Amino acid sequence: MNPIDDHLCEEGVVHETELIRTQVRDRYAQAALAVEASGRELPSRTGSCCAGGSCCAPTADVGTDVDERFGVSLYASGDVAGVPAGALAASLGCGNPTAVADLHPEERVLDLGSGGGIDVLLSARRVGARGFAYGVDMTDEMLTLARDNAAKAGADNVEFLKGTIEDVPLPDASVDVVISNCVIDLSADKPKVLSEMFRVLTPGGRIGISDVVAEDGVTPAERAERGSYVGCIAGALSRREYLDGLAQAGFVGTSVEFTHEVTPGMHGAIVKAVKPVAGATR
Repeated sequence: MNPIDDHLCEEGVVHETELIRTQVRDRYAQAALAVEASGRELPSRTGSCCAGGSCCAPTADVGTDVDERFGVSLYASGDVAGVPAGALAASLGCGNPTAVADLHPEERVLDLGSGGGIDVLLSARRVGARGFAYGVDMTDEMLTLARDNAAKAGADNVEFLKGTIEDVPLPDASVDVVISNCVIDLSADKPKVLSEMFRVLTPGGRIGISDVVAEDGVTPAERAERGSYVGCIAGALSRREYLDGLAQAGFVGTSVEFTHEVTPGMHGAIVKAVKPVAGATR
């Protein structure tokens, strides 16, 4: 390929990345505004952002219904007791990463794509007053909702930062744990996301991710047939792609465990990995 072709190819990739990012930002802005408009009541399973065609769910045109596969229903009722209704209503994920990550007092936690703030608030509880929980989100409407929810919860060991998960606005080695809930599958540059997680973690730090993951036999074209990119389906990695990507970023102790099927051949999954300490062997 000559330099002109290289340039055109690069421009095409950048355009596609920005298009996907814009679509995701618009969809989540709509979700935040819908929560605001509803008075922060929990949405019903029909006609809401958590119904078919939702932010993180198969789109309506693939003939699926969300059921209990996405959203606040995936949290134990005791875990979310006392969490502001606005954070519960804006929950659009596919798991409970705060439980997956097994958080401990005094740890520093980062939630990638923090949305309405539910996982940041739950993390802040688990790490206690001497710990801290950050949330990063690129959508102004979600950041406004999350900060309002934090104020209502009286959480003063949290901070919500504007940024993308491909370019996290935190220094190197600044957190002990990275969590995320059905957001990495929305990124058009997943290798960059995985490398950013590695960068911001302290040596020995870990990730506890909930995400949609495809079975290894499901091709990218088949994933796109099952749902949209903004619905967390078309952009999902396969299990092998996830494991390989984590290894390439430098992680060890990697695992991807399926928890529940969200559409044929694709599952909510728990993703774990560790950043090795200096001199450790893989």
